[in-house]
Amino acid sequence: MSFAPNLSEQMARARSDLRMGVPVIVLARGGDILIQAVETLSAARVSAARALPGETVLAITARRAETLKARAYDGDLARISVPRDADLRWITALANPADDLKSPMKGPLRTLREGDASAHRVALRLTKEARLLPSVLVTDLDDGAAFAQQNSLTALNGEQVKARLGISTSYENVIHARLPMEVSETGQLHVFRPDDGGEEHYAIIVGTPDRTKPVLTRLHSACFTGDLMGSLKCDCGPQLRAALAQMGAEGAGVLLYLNQEGRGIGLANKMRAYSLQDQGFDTVEANHRLGFEDDERDFRIGAAILSKLGVTSVNLMTNNPAKIDMMQKTGIKVAARVPLKVGENRFNSAYLQTKADKSGHML
Repeated sequence: MSFAPNLSEQMARARSDLRMGVPVIVLARGGDILIQAVETLSAARVSAARALPGETVLAITARRAETLKARAYDGDLARISVPRDADLRWITALANPADDLKSPMKGPLRTLREGDASAHRVALRLTKEARLLPSVLVTDLDDGAAFAQQNSLTALNGEQVKARLGISTSYENVIHARLPMEVSETGQLHVFRPDDGGEEHYAIIVGTPDRTKPVLTRLHSACFTGDLMGSLKCDCGPQLRAALAQMGAEGAGVLLYLNQEGRGIGLANKMRAYSLQDQGFDTVEANHRLGFEDDERDFRIGAAILSKLGVTSVNLMTNNPAKIDMMQKTGIKVAARVPLKVGENRFNSAYLQTKADKSGHML
């Protein structure tokens, strides 16, 4: 057996490196590249990248490019040419929408249309998985493998990573224990750990569900502000408590607590979205200006955990049709939808209306 990390472990290492501001190498048929997450980029490393002979571009998603009025010739992303005199401030201004309204004119921007963008696509996906702004400074390299070895950097095979991205992660039930709760004294908490180095997810079992029948189930995405702080900007906290209360009242149920904060963009990016909402953008518009899609969550996680728990049919507590669709596609039968309409107030009424109008939530 080799002690070398496998691909999933290499990707976990790469995500960690990017979060710390350490560059990563992507080896690709179209040319090797050095990638640096703009959010954690330093002026010194910008200068070091510009000193290399290869061309340097800024890779951003098509959503962010739309805000910047930059042409996304690559479809889902744009490669913006970085001028020789561009500094960290210029690069950051393109990646971070915080000052878009103060300085709306960022151009003219020249975007590339020739060449292979597959490695850039891998780079953007890694930053999303690292819960960073999806913007990457990319520098072409002649020999990425040698450069990685010389500089002790993580090197990923772009083709292998691209193939891995569409594969569902496996989850291990590492431990479970009895957890008496206010809603039920016969509760259990299961901790599920993914094999790709990602965040753990939790299953709260209320009572003893009969797995031969549809189980009352809730897929709840973690919301630090709503679940813990009692935020009035969303309905997450009331939904969490109402779901547990109904399971307790009926004597059984399963609540999956999935660590997909901010619809999968992470708490820091969610706060960036909140800041943009304070400027007048709705929740979907804010996500797009940051470079994200409406919803970046992966509901396959919930289906995989339910399967591990032996649950094959559910009465799903949700207002989100995307959850229902994904359960059905991944082999979990949704026998019935149980509406969960709670928590509306004067601070979140516009937010809830946007979810209904733009994301199809059944409110």
